[in-house]
Amino acid sequence: MKDEQCVRFLQWTLPQLGMRWPGFRKVRRQVCRRVDRRVRDLGLMGIEQYRDYLSEHPDEWRRLDGLCRITISRFCRDKAVFAALLQEILPSLVQAVRKRGDTALHVWSAGCGSGEEPYTLAIMWTLELQARFPDISIDIVATDADSAMIRRARKGRYEFSSLKELPEIWRSRVFSREDGSYCIEPEYVYNVDFRIQDIRVQQPEGRFDLVLCRNLVFTYFDDPLQLMVLSRIVNVMHDGAALVLGLHERLPRDARGLVAWSEKQRIYRKSIDALRP
Repeated sequence: MKDEQCVRFLQWTLPQLGMRWPGFRKVRRQVCRRVDRRVRDLGLMGIEQYRDYLSEHPDEWRRLDGLCRITISRFCRDKAVFAALLQEILPSLVQAVRKRGDTALHVWSAGCGSGEEPYTLAIMWTLELQARFPDISIDIVATDADSAMIRRARKGRYEFSSLKELPEIWRSRVFSREDGSYCIEPEYVYNVDFRIQDIRVQQPEGRFDLVLCRNLVFTYFDDPLQLMVLSRIVNVMHDGAALVLGLHERLPRDARGLVAWSEKQRIYRKSIDALRP
């Protein structure tokens, strides 16, 4: 498929899936390669025939939705964000946990891909914070709509390219080498609960002190869907909890219930005052 055909197809398709073209501009070739393979698998002559096929087979839209998922995941992706979490955000949240009489810091990693983000948090907590806060544990729920990504995450096996931003001292302590892959040690896995969930229709039960929703909702979803998902996220956050977006993302214009904690790192805090009319 030529690039201009790809662009036209995505500009026609994405709004019907609740997604926005600008988010896909730089990654469109990844999606179009998948669509090309799907067109060939169906025995169709080209993208125009696929458009007709979508009209005649409504169930195909679900398959196409899966082809549009973008996963770019690395350990410690955006180091400054994790530095802010380590130095300021997590210690502050621990104080809030203690104040309400809880003994666990509850975290949700939304759109976790193959697990690098939640595992980074688990590693950071175990190596850097657990000794400072021995009375507090961390419980991490990690969700993604892609069952294949969740299976990979549960295995905890990675190539070096996924670990290259992780500090060497952490990498050497946390991973063992096996058949050319890096395998995460069990002590850093037990407190991460991976679940297959589509954030558009479902979120984990309970309330959370920290939600990481980076490079998903506020990159790829259209404005109405962003607002709907954000409302659900805010509803499962404790008062004073933190929400982390991707560095190139912004909250929707009509977002309510959040105030900036670190605008530079796209970290926000749930505020009761912000919810009042």
